[in-house]
Amino acid sequence: MKYRNLHDLLQHSSSSRSFFVSLPVELQCKLHEHNDYVHTAAELHARAEAVQSHQRLMDLGGWNN
Repeated sequence: MKYRNLHDLLQHSSSSRSFFVSLPVELQCKLHEHNDYVHTAAELHARAEAVQSHQRLMDLGGWNN
């Protein structure tokens, strides 16, 4: 099912909400920045992986120092 945004998805999908709250708080905060681009559970999972991958690359490259 497609929702308006991340907030709407989390309000109406208990499985998406469970997945979201299992993530580290820092990642949850970053995902809220992508609110308007997440409409499905699949997009939530993909966006979470993309944000984590981006963070790992930033950490490896020393760009967060």
